[in-house]
Amino acid sequence: MTSPEQPSSRSPLALERRTIEVIPDAERHGAPHSQFTLWFGASMQITAVVDGALAVVFGADALWAIPALLVGNVLGGVVMALHSAQGPRLGVPQMISSRAQFGVFGAVVPLVMVILMYLGFAATGSVLAGQALRRILHLHGTTPGILVFGVLTAVVALAGYRLIHLAGRVATVVGSIGLGYLLVAVFARYDVGAHVGRQSFDAATFLLAVSLGAGWQLTFGPYVADYSRYLPRTTSARAAFWSAFSGSVLGAQWAMSLGALIAAVAGESFLSDQVGFVGELAGPAAVGFLIYLVVLVGKLTVNCLNAYGGFMSILTTVTAFDGRSRVTPAARALYITAFTAAATVVAVAASADFLDNFKNFVLLLLMVFTPWSAVNLTDYYLVSHERVDIPALYDPDGRYGRWNVPALSSYVLGVLAQVPFLAQKLYTGPLTDRLGGADVSWIVGLVFTAAVYLPWARHTADPPAETVHPAADEPEGNGDSDSDCRNPATAEN
Repeated sequence: MTSPEQPSSRSPLALERRTIEVIPDAERHGAPHSQFTLWFGASMQITAVVDGALAVVFGADALWAIPALLVGNVLGGVVMALHSAQGPRLGVPQMISSRAQFGVFGAVVPLVMVILMYLGFAATGSVLAGQALRRILHLHGTTPGILVFGVLTAVVALAGYRLIHLAGRVATVVGSIGLGYLLVAVFARYDVGAHVGRQSFDAATFLLAVSLGAGWQLTFGPYVADYSRYLPRTTSARAAFWSAFSGSVLGAQWAMSLGALIAAVAGESFLSDQVGFVGELAGPAAVGFLIYLVVLVGKLTVNCLNAYGGFMSILTTVTAFDGRSRVTPAARALYITAFTAAATVVAVAASADFLDNFKNFVLLLLMVFTPWSAVNLTDYYLVSHERVDIPALYDPDGRYGRWNVPALSSYVLGVLAQVPFLAQKLYTGPLTDRLGGADVSWIVGLVFTAAVYLPWARHTADPPAETVHPAADEPEGNGDSDSDCRNPATAEN
């Protein structure tokens, strides 16, 4: 009998049947380069352009904003790719693996924030996609475009993993062509040299740009392994790391640099209508139409990641308490449709004042996700040394239990430690002014949380002597004989 993901059903249009359960070795497939195209395509899109523009909108000179964004993308990309390297090794979704740190029930605490993150990014992306569809279909207002885009997102997310990867490959090609053309157009239509380098270096705005770049990468952390978990267990951790890292960082930096330059030369004309501006920048109406299609393809790719990830996170939350590891196709469709509908409603309500809301949303996410990443990566690489009892991830009475006090306490302390360093619209921390208004809270969150958790976990953690796989999925001999157990930054291909 053919299993759900055997070669005979590997068409991109075949519906995915696996959800949060372990992917058996017999159903693993693909190569690490698939991670490059997925994350390059997901980053090479209009929201990343807006993210880069924010650095200039909020005070940085483009000459300093672009290298600052690069620093942030690289630092955040390292964290993101370390999460990605867990996928082939464990074969489970990212937030299922975090049960090894937080406990089966305890993992629900960061999961609630993860679901809100998916919802927020899906909504903000829908606003931009709605603007593009308004021009493509000549609709009246953005709302009809947002509704149409919600339907497209739900359809692709329902198909699942394979179609999402195909969308990433398409977005890589069309994004490179479209955003490459726009970069040339900026230099052709504007005297870029006259608009950059006019302000001296400012530490606060430089660090804001670093935070925007890092925030883009760090928010991929809770779901990046969802898309590497189908890779064969024999996949080199180093290859998985560098494929995700290079794709995400190169795609995001290209788009953000374009955004910084556009904001520098265009000012208010870009702020009032981001998608409309890039269409006009493209020149002739026919070319502008193609650019709107590029915007749509890029947004569809990343919004499908959000809808798929939102579904997986909701399912991970619910099944922590009822013991299931999979659901019926009908339940899957209901979860995804409900999530997409909620994101669409939020998008319609939040389309005004988009730029300011988006900036504060990204920086707020940094506050709640950097401590989670610090706990997960510290435990996986430094405490457990990549050894996980995979069946216990689904058993509240197993090795990891229901709640893990050291991880949860370190997470909460990591969130609280960032408060004095926040630079938000609603709240500015008391230490922020001393730093010239710079928001360095995410750095504090990473370092402080890891420093608290590491010594505590070394005294309380009980990792297995070697990775424990489900009984039906054990390779011959040693359970880790076909896995690369070393650090992905140093392991051999």
